[in-house]
This record gives sequence, C-alpha cells and structure tokens, in this order.
Amino acid sequence: MNLERGGYCGSHAANQRAASAIGLIFFEAKFLRSSLTVYMQQEDSWDRDLLLDPAWEKQQRKTFTAWCNSHLRKAGTQIDNIEEDFRDGLKLMLLLEVISGERLAKPERGKMRVHKISNVNKALDFIAGKGVKLVSIGAEEIVDGNAKMTLGMIWTIILRFAIQDISVEETSAKEGLLLWCQRKTAPYKNVNIQNFHISWKDGLGFCALIHRHRPELIDYGKLRKDDPMTNLNTAFEVAEKYLDIPKMLDAEDIVNTLRPDEKAVMTYVSCYYHAFSGKQKAETAANRICKVLAVNQENEQLMEDYEKLASDLLEWIRRTVPWLENRAPENTMQAMQQKLEDFRDYRRQHKPPKVQEKCQLEINFNTLQTKLRLSNRPAFMPSEGKMVSDISNAWGGLEGAEKGYEEWLLNEIRRLERLDHLAEKFRQKAAIHEAWTHGKEEMLQHRDYETASLSEIKALLKKHEAFESDLAAHQDRVEQIAAIAQELNELDYYDSPSVNARCQRICDQWDGLGNMTQKRSEALQRTEKLLETIDQLYLEFAKRAAPFNNWMEGAMEDLQDTFIVHTIEEIQGLSTAHEQFKATLPEADKERQAILGIHNEIAKIVQTYHVNIAGSNPYTAIDPQEVNAKWDKVRQLVPQRDQALIEEHARQQNNERLRRQFANQANVIGPWIQTKMEEIGRISIEMHGTLEDQLTHLRQYEKNIVNYKPKIDQLEGDHQLIQEALIFDNKHTNYTMEHIRVGWEQLLTTIARTINEIENQILTRDAKGISQEQMNEFRASFNHFDRDHSGTLGAEEFKACLISLGFDIANDSQRTGMMDAEDYKTCLISMGYSLGEAEFSRIMSIVDPNRMGVVTFQAFIDFMSRETADTDTADQVMASFKVLAGDKSYILADELRRELPPDQAEYCIARMAPYTGPDGAPGALDYMSFSTALYGESDL
Repeated sequence: MNLERGGYCGSHAANQRAASAIGLIFFEAKFLRSSLTVYMQQEDSWDRDLLLDPAWEKQQRKTFTAWCNSHLRKAGTQIDNIEEDFRDGLKLMLLLEVISGERLAKPERGKMRVHKISNVNKALDFIAGKGVKLVSIGAEEIVDGNAKMTLGMIWTIILRFAIQDISVEETSAKEGLLLWCQRKTAPYKNVNIQNFHISWKDGLGFCALIHRHRPELIDYGKLRKDDPMTNLNTAFEVAEKYLDIPKMLDAEDIVNTLRPDEKAVMTYVSCYYHAFSGKQKAETAANRICKVLAVNQENEQLMEDYEKLASDLLEWIRRTVPWLENRAPENTMQAMQQKLEDFRDYRRQHKPPKVQEKCQLEINFNTLQTKLRLSNRPAFMPSEGKMVSDISNAWGGLEGAEKGYEEWLLNEIRRLERLDHLAEKFRQKAAIHEAWTHGKEEMLQHRDYETASLSEIKALLKKHEAFESDLAAHQDRVEQIAAIAQELNELDYYDSPSVNARCQRICDQWDGLGNMTQKRSEALQRTEKLLETIDQLYLEFAKRAAPFNNWMEGAMEDLQDTFIVHTIEEIQGLSTAHEQFKATLPEADKERQAILGIHNEIAKIVQTYHVNIAGSNPYTAIDPQEVNAKWDKVRQLVPQRDQALIEEHARQQNNERLRRQFANQANVIGPWIQTKMEEIGRISIEMHGTLEDQLTHLRQYEKNIVNYKPKIDQLEGDHQLIQEALIFDNKHTNYTMEHIRVGWEQLLTTIARTINEIENQILTRDAKGISQEQMNEFRASFNHFDRDHSGTLGAEEFKACLISLGFDIANDSQRTGMMDAEDYKTCLISMGYSLGEAEFSRIMSIVDPNRMGVVTFQAFIDFMSRETADTDTADQVMASFKVLAGDKSYILADELRRELPPDQAEYCIARMAPYTGPDGAPGALDYMSFSTALYGESDL
C-alpha cells in the first residue's frame, strides 16, 4: 500500500509530510492494510436500504460538500450540489487526483450518458484499486444523481484518504481518531469525548482541541458549557480563519439535532487531526520518555527496598552474632538448660524467617539486575557492605557462631553434670572422713599412758596400733577427696574456693593426725617394756573388726554412690558389678560371725576368769552392736541399689528408643533431601516445554517440598526430646539435626533460586521478544555443552556453544576441540560474519564481567537476546527529549509539564541539572545529563 496521503485540509505537501511521519512512528504498512480492510468492511455495511435521517442528510451534504471543495479549490474549481456536480464523473476524477496526488485515466469529454458512466467507473475503479471494497455503489446510481449513493461514495473516499491512516497506540481509523481526541482533551474541564455525535454538541470538544495546540487562539477559561452556540461558532470561525479548516458544520444544526450525524462530525474532526498532526512527533517523544521514566522509578523503588531489607538483615545478624559468641558459662545446670532452650527458640522461631528474607533478598537482587539489563540501565551497585556477597559472608559468620554455640552449650551441660556429680561425691566422702576424724586429735593428745597400769599400757599400745591400721585404711579416702577437689578445679567448678578450703582443712588435719600418731606411738613404745600382759583376744578382735568395719563403710558408700550413664551397656556394667558384690555377702557374713565370735570368747574368758576390765575394748572403738548395725545397714542398702539400677535401666531403654525413633526418621529425611537436591539439578537441565510450563512445574514441585515440612518439624520434636534426655550420641544414624536443618534450608533456597531463574528468563524473553523456539534452542545448546551439569559453561564450552548457534569464534589457527573439520567448515559457510579471538574476549568480558572463568545461563540468555532484540537506547531517549525541546540543546520546566504526565514531569525536573551552555534560557535544564544518569556514560 502506498502510505503517501494527499488532499487533507491545509497544505498538500505539509500534510503529506506530517502523515508520513505519523505512519513511520506508529505503524508498519502491513498493519495499516490489515486494519483498513477490517474497518472499511465495517463502514461499508451501512444500511443503504433505509432512508437517511433528514437532519443527518442535511449535515452530510454540507460537510461532505465543504470537504470536497477544500480539495477542489486547489484545482481552481468547486461544487455546489453534491449529487448533481459529480454526475458526469469529471469533478469526481479531479477530486481523486487532488487528494491522491496521482493521475487517473483520461476522462471522456462527451455529454452522453455512456460517457458519464465511463468516467464514474474510472473513478470507482481507482478507489477499488486502493483496497476499498465498494458495496452496492454503481456508476449508474451516481450518474442518475442518487443522493444516498453519492453521499455513501464520498464517505468511502473520506474514509480512505482522510481517516484511514489515523492511528494512536496500535488502533486505527475511527478508534484511533477517537483515542486521539480523548488524549488531547483529557485535561479540560467539562469535556468527555466518547463518540462522534452527542459528545460534540456543546462545542467544548472543538474548542479544547484548538486550545491544546494553539492556546493563543481561544480563551478557554471564558467558555461556558451552557452556551453551546457560542462555543461551536467560536471553534468553527477560528478553525476557518487560522487553521485553514473550512466551516463544514452549522452550529444550529448540531445544537437542534438530538444526535448529530456521526460521519459529518468525524469528517470535520479528521481535519483537526491533520491540521495538528505535526504535534504527534512530540507526543511520541513524550510517550517514550514516560515509559523510560516509569521503568527508572520502579527500579529505584526496588533498589530502596533492597537497601532496607539488606540493612535490616545485617542489623539482625550484627545483634545475633555477639549473643551466639558469648561463651560466659553459668554456674548451674538450670541456667545452662535455659540457654539451650533459648537457642532452640532461636532455631525454631527467629532464624527461619531470616532464612526466607535472605533468600528473598537474593531473588530481588537478581530480578532487579535483570530488569536493569533489559532496560539498558547500569547494573545496581548496593551501598558499601550491602552486596549479596557481604550478606552471604555475614550469614556464614552467623552460622559459624551458631554451630560453635550449640557445641559449647552441650559441652557446658556435660561439664556441669560432671561437676554436680563430683561435688556431691566430694561432700559425701568429706563428710564420712570428717565424721571419722572427729575426736581423733583429742585422743592422740591424751596422756593417759602416764598413770596407766601395765595392762592398760599394753592395751593403749595395741589400741594405738589398731588406730594406725585404721589411719592407713583412710589414706585412700583422703587421696580420693584431694583428687576430686583437683578435678573440680580443672573443670572450673563455680564453688571451687569452698571446696579447696575444705580439702585443705582435711589435708592439714590429716598431716596433723599423722604427726600426732607418730608421737603417741613413740611414747607408747617407750613404756611398752613396762607392760607384759596383753589381751590377745581384744587385739585380734580389733584387728579384724577394723578392716571389716572399713569394708562395710566402703560398701555403704558404694551402695549410696550416685552414678551417671548414657548407654544401656554402661548400666548393664553397673548391674553386673552390683551382682558380683551381692555374691560376696555370704563370705562377708562369715567374717562378721567370726569377729562376733572373738568378742564372745572375750566375754567368756572374762566371765570364766573374772578378769577385771574397766570399760570397753581398749584396742578399738568398734563394738559388736556397731558391727551388727552397719551390717544391717548394708543389707538394707542392697535392695535400694537394686531399685535404682532397675530405674536407670528403664531410663536408658527409653533413651535408646528415642535414639532409634530419631534415627528412623533422619535416615529417611536425609536421603530424601539429597534426592530432591539432585532432582532439582536435573530438572533445571532437562526442562521441556514453554517457560510458563516449566515455571508451573517448578512451583508445583516447590509446593510438594514445602508440604514435607511437617516431617522436619516432627524430627525437630524428637531431637528436642533427645536433648532434654541429655543424649549426646546416636550410633543408629550418621545424620544430626544440624545436617537436616542445613540440607532443608539449602533445598528451599535452591528451588526458590531455580524458580527465580525461570522468572528472569520469562522477563528476558518478553522484554527482548525472544520466541519460545529460540529460548528452547538456547537452553538445549547450553545444556548440551554443560557436561558436568554445574549450571555454568567454561570459556571453551561457551565458545563451542556459540559456534553451534551460528557464531564463528575461531577464525584463526586455534580450534575449540569441539567440532571436526567438516562440521567447522559447514559452520563457517552458514554464517555471514566472523569473530576472532579478540572479539571472543570482548564477548567474555560481557558475559563474565567478574572474570570468574564461567558463564551462567542468565548471562548467556542476556547476550543472545542482545544479539536478536532491539530496545530503547540512550540515544533514542535523548532524541525524544530533543523533540520535546524543539531541537534546543536544553529544555524548560514548562515544556516538560506540558508534554509529560504531572508525576513524571516533576520527576525529571527534580533530577535534571541546570543547563550551563552559552545559549541557555532562564530555568533551562540539561536533558543530556539526565539521559547520562539513566543509562550511564558508556551508552552515550
């Protein structure tokens, strides 16, 4: 289709240039041809069987006549009666030549009917040759002066040559003209253009169109909606006088008609469009700038959101790390268990939302960078310390402190448990020892041997020997007390000062007892020569009773001793030892019987020989009643020990059940997480179908993974039961709760990142106009050369991938090793251009700006889309500003406010630097600097 126009209202040449500019800006020829055909078919379907409304016919006659005369006057002629003056076809052919700028076939000059029909047919054939389908309009009706058919033919000509090419935002013809009117009159009060009949009755629409483009011609503020006659006449007179638009309508006809004729109004309004069509270039520039500014505003909001989210997350990490790094120990088990509970709350409640925030932060960052790339903006560089790598490093420090903190808590609990056990053991042994030493110093310092008889001296000596034996037997207990105190010191027991003081008192007392024992022994030995009689039975009783008494005390101590075990094997070992101890009781009872027999023998001798014995056995303080009492105590403690071992055995069985319960779940969940991680890796490589299908599949896959969360929570509950039971190992599984947590978090993060990658691919595809077939080809090529399934390509792999897509990278002596000679030759022949190593290095600097040596799929897609798509550039935006500025090197704030929406106009004004050039006007703004800020220096 020839897009040149002719014969519009105003200058023919000027109108041709304006229409051509509009066509180039808004439409391709193919789209115009398609739109015209559809609309013309709709318009040609008007009901010719019905009579024209008299008022409408009158309006059409006047309007169409004025329209035709506006063109015929260029040829020095005009018409007076539209149905009569076109009957011979001569002025009709002349009209078509004027408005089309083309020559028609030579007309017939004869006056006969056949000559007239021939001329009219030539005109109709010319119209049909322009792609217009004439329905039910024949040359005979025109020659016969059929008013209805003549008006229909003129309306068809107006549609083809005056309205057809009007288009705004991919609309055409009537819709385009209506949208143009709505756009131009939108800021005006009391104007609401919805059609081409009653919307124009008050005349304000015509006045608004004139004022919008030529505000000096009409004082719009003085117009009133309730005075349509004045409004209409003002518009018609100004248009005719200053805009070269003939008066095609009568104000009285429009006001007094219930519904003005649509075709007449549309014809008249189209003249306004062509008169002002030169303004469309500025409107196009304004639309482009608005689009760019909207993208920039959205990106700035995304940047602000990223900065705030990053700051909040870093601040939370900054507050949390010192708490996790605090290793100040507590003095009691209760306090440490509270710390462990606080840590569990942190893992269950506080950290998971932050994991999601971190993942969302990375997704937002990737999405923002993708949008910036798609809009040719510079990459977003966050504030110092708020890069994604900074977040990852801070998060790594958090997890390091977290791991060390949990290990420290468990070690501290073990230490306090051990300390409590040792402290209790120390107190028991110290109390027993202190009870034994009570009165020993007074006894050793007593000088009773000075006035004693020989028998009493010998008794004292024997008694002292028994004491020394008892003292030696207590040496082991003292050493145990000292060893326990030393271990409490090494484990940093909080009450170590009092333990050390008590231990020191015991040791000092023990040393004193040794010295005093040595001195008393020497004194008794000096008098031993004076003593001849000794009661062997007392001595024997004392010697046998003392060890037995010591054995019973040790047995009672062991039977009352607390124990700590962590496995069934350990409790079974204690039970076995206890059974072995019980097996020795019959032999011990025989020893008790023997000792009591010695005492009975003494009593028998005393009774038989009437020995005068003052007091009790001089060799020992142990009497038969004490032996029997301690023996009864031992017998009572045995069943108590049995019960304690049984209860502990039950507890260990329950612990073993908890271990197996946790292990059974962990051994399923751990491999499941690993399997899902591998599946995600395969899915990201083996995806088929459209990106939307892939995205739907991944989201369903993510939903299935999230639905697995209750099993993780159940495992967390079992893990808490294990920690509360102070279970520190589990031989039934290699998975710890920490492994499961880390794996779960990595799984959620991986599926979220994979979904985000597909979303970014959709953004890239839609913005760059990449077809689904191209996207599938890019993905297939990338996956083919990603042989290690890492999701990235090395430099050589990337080079081979480009060659497979039609790029010749190796035009020198080097080869990639990925193609044989014939394939390489075929590849070179299939291409229209060639790239050397220098060009490949340039490409690598684009797809791998950080010089990591690998190319991600997103970078690959960005590069390929850049090769196949066209987007707004800095030059285009700068050219658009130049149009709004009227080719000046600066732009004024009033010009921005007039051409752009209010919010975007103020956005530009706030960010544009003052223009400092030599020809600047007051308040001039530098749109060059603003474009530089939008796209970066490199794009300019």
